[in-house]
Amino acid sequence: MTNSDGVLSWLDRTQHFGIKLGLENTHRLLDAVGCPEKGLTFIHVAGTNGKGSTCAMIDSILREAGIRTGLYTSPHLVDLRERFRVQGTMIRAETFDRILARIRNATASWDHTPTFFEITTVAAMLYFQEQNVDIVVLETGMGGRLDSTNVVTPAVSVITKIGMDHQQWLGETLAKIASEKAGIIKLGVPVVSAQQAPEAACVIAETATRLDAELVVVSDLDQRFATGLQGPHQRENAAVAIAALRAARIDISDAAIHSGLENVEWPGRFQKIGNLWLDGAHNPDGVQALCETWKNQRLPERPIILFGALADKGAETMLDHLHEISDTIWLVPIQNARAADPTALATLLKHEGKTWPNLDDALDAARRSGLPVLVTGSLYLIGEAMTHLGVTPFRD
Repeated sequence: MTNSDGVLSWLDRTQHFGIKLGLENTHRLLDAVGCPEKGLTFIHVAGTNGKGSTCAMIDSILREAGIRTGLYTSPHLVDLRERFRVQGTMIRAETFDRILARIRNATASWDHTPTFFEITTVAAMLYFQEQNVDIVVLETGMGGRLDSTNVVTPAVSVITKIGMDHQQWLGETLAKIASEKAGIIKLGVPVVSAQQAPEAACVIAETATRLDAELVVVSDLDQRFATGLQGPHQRENAAVAIAALRAARIDISDAAIHSGLENVEWPGRFQKIGNLWLDGAHNPDGVQALCETWKNQRLPERPIILFGALADKGAETMLDHLHEISDTIWLVPIQNARAADPTALATLLKHEGKTWPNLDDALDAARRSGLPVLVTGSLYLIGEAMTHLGVTPFRD
C-alpha cells in the first residue's frame, strides 16, 4: 500500500481510541462526505458465527447472476484492503489512500477523531458509491444495534448463528446478545435468521413482530445445492444466504445459486494447503463446528494443532473441544494486545502440550513432522500463518 500523505498511519492511530458503540459519529461522518449510502442497496448481516461465510456466499451468488457487488467484511487476514472488495477484488491502494484522505480532511476540525471502524465503514460506502455497485453485502463488526454499519436500511436483514462472544460489550446472556444482534432489524424490512437457541430465537421473533418485519427461519440447505466451503455448518450458512436473496426479492436463477455456492472463496475457513489446514474458529461454538468438520474428513492421523487465542474468547472450552481431535496441541503467541499468554493457556491442557515463543518456528517444526497440521484459535493467528506461508487471501 502506498500510504501517501500518511493516511494509513493516521488510520492506524485511531485504533488506540478503542471501540465506541453508537451511531452518532457514523451519521455525522456520512453527512460530512455527502451521504454516499443514500444511493446504495444493502444486504445487512449480523451474527456470532458464520456471518463472514454467509456474506461471501451471498456475494458469490450475486456475481454469478451478473450483479455488480460490493462486499465489506472484517477483520482482514493479511491486508487491510481485504475488507473492501468489488466483484471479488480488493480496493486499489491508491484509491484507498485517496478515500482515507477525504475522510481525514472532513474530520480535521472535529474535537475528536472517529474510531477505526467508523472510518472504514464510511470508506466502504464511499468506495462502493464510486464503483456504482448494484448491491452491497455489509457485515456488522461486532454487535448490531450500535454497530457502525447499522446506519443503513437494507433490502433484507440477516442474522446467522448467535453464540456467547464479546460479552463485555453485548451482555452476559444469550438473550442480551441476541437483542443487540436483532438491532439490525428495521421497520417493515424482511429478516432471515439461522436456527437459534430458544432464548435467542425468542428475542429475534419478538423484535421482528414489533417492527412488522417478516421473519424467515432457515433450517437446512436445499438438497439440490452444495457449497465449496467445508463443514455441516456451512450448509446452514448457505441456506441462510439463499433465503436472504429470496427475501430481498432479488431474481436469482438456480444455476447462479449452484455456481455461486460451488465457487465461493472465503480464505482461512478450513482452508487446506498441502497437509496443513487454516481455520479461524475464534470462540467455543466456532471450534466445535471445526471439530465436527475435521472428524468428517476421516483422516488416518490426528493432527498437530497450533493454537493461539485472544484472552476473552473462552480458551478453556475451545481447548476441550480440540482435545477431541488431537493429542498434540502447541500453544503460540498472537501479535495482538488482547492475546492470551501461551504459558497461561498451557495450564488448561488435558494432554501434554508445548509452548512456543513464536508462530514461525512452531509452524516450521509442525510441517516437518509429516503429520497433518491445523492452525486455529483466532483469525489474527490465521493471518500471521498466511504471511509466513506467503499466501495471499484475495486478488489485488
